[in-house]
Amino acid sequence: MTTLYFATDVHGSNICWNKFINAGKFYKADVIILGGDMTGKAIVPIVHQGNNTYRVVLLEHESILHGEDEVNEMVRRIKSRGYYPYRTTPEEMAELQAVPEQVNQLFKRETIRIMQQWLAYADEKLDNTGIRCYVAPGNDDIFELDDLIHDSKHVKLAEGRVIPLDDYHEMISSGWTNPTPWHTYREESEEKLAARLEAMISRLSDPHNSVFNLHVPPYGSNLDAAPEMTIDLRPRFAGNSLIPVGSKAVRQVIEKYQPLLGLFGHIHESKGTARLGRTLCVNPGSVYEQGYLNGAIINLGRDKIKSHILTNG
Repeated sequence: MTTLYFATDVHGSNICWNKFINAGKFYKADVIILGGDMTGKAIVPIVHQGNNTYRVVLLEHESILHGEDEVNEMVRRIKSRGYYPYRTTPEEMAELQAVPEQVNQLFKRETIRIMQQWLAYADEKLDNTGIRCYVAPGNDDIFELDDLIHDSKHVKLAEGRVIPLDDYHEMISSGWTNPTPWHTYREESEEKLAARLEAMISRLSDPHNSVFNLHVPPYGSNLDAAPEMTIDLRPRFAGNSLIPVGSKAVRQVIEKYQPLLGLFGHIHESKGTARLGRTLCVNPGSVYEQGYLNGAIINLGRDKIKSHILTNG
């Protein structure tokens, strides 16, 4: 039996990443898998006001901080929420606001800096454990992350690869999705996504007994129900506002090849499991903003799933 621990969509939450890396030992898993969207959503400026005083706005709440202890505590809170704290001055803030491209470059630098810290933490904690760790950056993740992961000792880049999990099971992985309203880094048409998936599947020795680790859930699976958006990208709350937003290409390959297991994420609010034919489909969901890590433990038998359970902690 091989035990998998799967989580997804940690979105820059320092505490969720640390929990993920330690989950293998805690749950006695042989393999830990992160299903995409590793990086944060935004930078939170901590603006120096003079006299060892700082101003910060976190989740629309303004705080005035006095001294290093209060600043350090705020840094911890910001990181736990999945944002990137950044100490700055009013002068630099004015410059950044005047040149938006500088904000984009700053965000990339902070994303890379934090990811370097995360990978160093993982290499330390996974050393000599025998636990294998695979990640596939998701649609929200910049491409520069791939090279960083390549240099990690214990965190392996899974995107586009066929990975043997044991003597009987292989895994394919991709963080690419069908188009979203936000025009993120790794999204493409359903036709191109279908071609990407078929190219990976063609290299499997036994698709029927494999694991498909794909960031976007299958369309209409109830693992892809998200709020309908207005034209200005605000959720509609009137009536039944949840609609399927998953990938038709992903559903097509699941129904065609009937893999043993499908691992999905992307849609945070659609935590659950579903069956598409013989395939067990799992989306553990995400509540990274609260510092909780949703996950799933799956025990693989030779040609079956012996057990599975969703976790939160």
